[in-house]
Amino acid sequence: MEERTRKTIEKIIAGMSCRKDFKCYKSNLSQLCKSKDVGLESFLECLEENPRDCEFSIGYGYSYYCRCPVRVHIAKQLSE
Repeated sequence: MEERTRKTIEKIIAGMSCRKDFKCYKSNLSQLCKSKDVGLESFLECLEENPRDCEFSIGYGYSYYCRCPVRVHIAKQLSE
C-alpha cells in the first residue's frame, strides 16, 4: 500500500470508532469484508452472510450497504 493511501486511511480512522478494531486495515487489507462497488459515492453493497452484524451496514430494499468510511475508501481507491 502506498504511503499516501496509508496516511489517508489513518486520518479517517482517527475520526471514528470500530467494534472490529479496524481489522481490515490492521491486517494489511487481508481481512476485508465482502463488498461490491455499485457506483454509489459513499456506500458499497454488502455481500456478507450476516450484514446485520456489522455496525456500518444499512438495509435498503432487499440489499444491505456498507457505509464504513475506511472500507469504502479502500474499495474506491484500491483495486481488489
